[in-house]
Amino acid sequence: MHIVVKNLINIEKEIKSNIKELNKNNYNPKIIAVSKTFSMNHIYPLIEHGHLHFGENKVQEAIEKWSELKLDKKNLSLHMLGKLQTNKVKNAVKIFDYIHSVDNLKLAKKIKVEQEKYNKNIKIFIQINLANEEQKSGIEKKDVNSFYKECLSLNLNVIGLMCLPPENINPIKFFEELYNLNKRLNLTDLSMGMSADYIDALKFNSTFLRIGSKIFGERT
Repeated sequence: MHIVVKNLINIEKEIKSNIKELNKNNYNPKIIAVSKTFSMNHIYPLIEHGHLHFGENKVQEAIEKWSELKLDKKNLSLHMLGKLQTNKVKNAVKIFDYIHSVDNLKLAKKIKVEQEKYNKNIKIFIQINLANEEQKSGIEKKDVNSFYKECLSLNLNVIGLMCLPPENINPIKFFEELYNLNKRLNLTDLSMGMSADYIDALKFNSTFLRIGSKIFGERT
């Protein structure tokens, strides 16, 4: 068995065990295997194993790696996790099924235009900058309601909120905050939790865990 498959199976067991401890029945979060910078040699064993959700950070890399494969394997879901520039939206809409990083109105409008051209209905997460970090993208907390309404007026399929908590700070309070914001908007999905903190994200019902290095190993 390939090491990446072993790693995934171990993570799945750990998640199941934690869900049991938390006594959360019928809670089944999805693991996005964050495959950015890794070649298909690393990724393909997971596809053969039956894993369906993969994440990339760059549009061009995703197109080069996944275009042919997605034509062949229709059940694969590809998630755009990195910052999306408006000039890349046309190509992003062609290849991705989910976009986790919608963070401004210009981008939202561009997605609306492009997905209509391709008759797609991409699942959208609004990225929230919970700690107002200057180096990070995301909508400020105070603007979440108004931005969500703008997205709805564009007929975007917003399924939830996404965050990247500050590094080197316990993420719990940020996960709780995002969970509460999501609940207030009555949204069903949450994109939070990465290799270092996905167990904490389970406590707040994250539905998509973005796990890279714990599956594929450290990036060079």
